[in-house]
Amino acid sequence: MNFAIVGAGLSGSVLAHELAQAGHSITLLESRNHPGGNVYSQRDEASGIMLHVYGPHIFHTDSQEVWSYVNRLAEFIPFINRIKTTVRGRVYSLPINLHTINQFYHKAFSPQEARQFIASISHSAMETPGSFEEQALQWIGKDLYENFFKGYTLKQWGIHPRELPAAILKRLPLRFNYDDNYYFNTFQGIPKEGYTPIIEKLLDHPQIQLSLNTPFQYKQKDSFDHVFYTGPLDGWFDYAYGRLGYRTLDFVREDHIGDYQGCALMNYGDVEVPYTRITEHKHFTPWEKHENTVIHKEYSRFCQPEDIPYYPIRLVREKALLHTYVEKAREQTRVSFLGRLATYRYLDMDVTIGEALAASRQTLAALHSNQAIPVFFVDPL
Repeated sequence: MNFAIVGAGLSGSVLAHELAQAGHSITLLESRNHPGGNVYSQRDEASGIMLHVYGPHIFHTDSQEVWSYVNRLAEFIPFINRIKTTVRGRVYSLPINLHTINQFYHKAFSPQEARQFIASISHSAMETPGSFEEQALQWIGKDLYENFFKGYTLKQWGIHPRELPAAILKRLPLRFNYDDNYYFNTFQGIPKEGYTPIIEKLLDHPQIQLSLNTPFQYKQKDSFDHVFYTGPLDGWFDYAYGRLGYRTLDFVREDHIGDYQGCALMNYGDVEVPYTRITEHKHFTPWEKHENTVIHKEYSRFCQPEDIPYYPIRLVREKALLHTYVEKAREQTRVSFLGRLATYRYLDMDVTIGEALAASRQTLAALHSNQAIPVFFVDPL
């Protein structure tokens, strides 16, 4: 088959590789001047530091299949994501753990004492929380919520936490021990030479033709047997029914001598500080030594048409609009939608890869049985 894949991020690159391995011809169209999407990494010419160009990416997964897959493509070095946060002039560990609780309240609680204390200050009698704020108050009480989450969330999402769904907070851990590993996952690491070589290896196949700086034009659809689209779902329809809402990020670079903050990620919970966090890239590669350092201050704002979309908002208006686009997409022929933008979901890297692998298997099975390739491989609603 002669396939077009729109977008050379993780979804498009994994799918292209798997379908090319099965003998199909792939034309991969990428609007940016590089492959890899937001996982693109690049070694800085001035400092020699490996930069996560579109924000920090730490690979973490419980999937043995996905972990084995990426380790065939690159050497991964174990990396534990230990986030710090600055609140009212003091530095604490995230996620909230026993050290955070004891430091914040000037206590020396045991794990059981901390559990009892948090239970005593939380709004545990509250009915099922309907918002981020209600979830936080039920979970950790007023003081921890207001210091560690309220200001950060206002900056990250641009709206009050009482207007956000409770599910956003449910992804965050709370620990009653001194474990400051941000993730629970079995496998955690960072590729030794960054993420770009992984993408390059996936696309190094004679059946794959990559075209950079090449936005997809709808009129090209009929030139291929089938199109796999990983761009914004509303973009496929030229935003005919309106734009789905996203938050975007601005990264402001600074160069310094030595060690700027002593860790890879420092959050800023005070709403008076305009940025949400600072990334210091050289701490993602502790096996390397660099005299100088590069930081990025990260600012969140509403995504405009010319911006890179990062976080889907998925509130009431967006969900209604998403439903419209999904129904229109299901009426399409010879096109499939996959990936975070085409399904309007926040996806970690491992989930993105896992879904792309599953999509390749479903595609090959459909071809083998002479069935139509699915429009969606997962339900975006």
